[in-house]
Amino acid sequence: MKVLLFGKGGQVGWELQRSLAPLGELVALDFDSTELHGDFSRPEALAATVEAVRPDVIVNAAAHTAVDKAESEPDFARALNATAPGVVAQAAQKLGALMVHYSTDYVFDGSGDTPWREDDATGPLSVYGATKLEGEQLVAGHCERHLIFRTSWVYAARGGNFAKTMLRLARERERLTVIDDQWGAPTGAELLADVTALAIRETLRDPAKAGLYHLVAGGTTTWNGYARFVVEEALRRGVELKTTPDAVEAVPTSAFPTPAKRPHNSRLDTSRIRSTFGIELPHWQAGVARMLAETL
Repeated sequence: MKVLLFGKGGQVGWELQRSLAPLGELVALDFDSTELHGDFSRPEALAATVEAVRPDVIVNAAAHTAVDKAESEPDFARALNATAPGVVAQAAQKLGALMVHYSTDYVFDGSGDTPWREDDATGPLSVYGATKLEGEQLVAGHCERHLIFRTSWVYAARGGNFAKTMLRLARERERLTVIDDQWGAPTGAELLADVTALAIRETLRDPAKAGLYHLVAGGTTTWNGYARFVVEEALRRGVELKTTPDAVEAVPTSAFPTPAKRPHNSRLDTSRIRSTFGIELPHWQAGVARMLAETL
């Protein structure tokens, strides 16, 4: 089996190189790949790459993820998040390949406090959310054999992330102020990559398992709760900080105005993916603690 991966240099793409390698021959590309085109800002050339590789599975981990920046460059965000995935999906359909694509909780309007199900009405609040929604619609519309995973609050040990930022600030300051009215589940790139590999194997065996799934770690918290846990875990491991968990002050979203509006409710119901693939998703705290153990 041959697997084509786009976006190998991102947080999820980096972990996917590990998890996809045992499936067969892996061709991993990024925006600056030279022998084969992998730049999603130039969608017109992507079909030729798919035709040249002729993969059995295509995994797209490339995306425009700068949420606030997308507000000022909507055309660029749309090219990366919608147009390019649509082109790849059309090419995948011609080959009969399975296409895997990642989307986001930002496709919802963030209202209420009930976890969102896959068939709930969407209503993105930002350019990022709107372009990601269009992208998943194009993938589903153009490629019959697809897996689309909506996720949220993604982090990885490699590169920058919220936890590392909190630790840097906690070393410098005695108090932190962190938003306490946005709810979601911090989800590790490692978890996404491992479940992706499992889902690919299962879907190739049983094509009826293709479709749209919500994929996040278990449990929910706020950014404030996330920060408190990070500080507590670091202190437990002997890291010297000026901040304590009790000194992480809760503030509303309005305290930190941003160009893009964030959803308050990013809870995602994972019943469908757990029942379809027979998996249990670890609590978010387990993944964050593991990531901190690697980086501290």
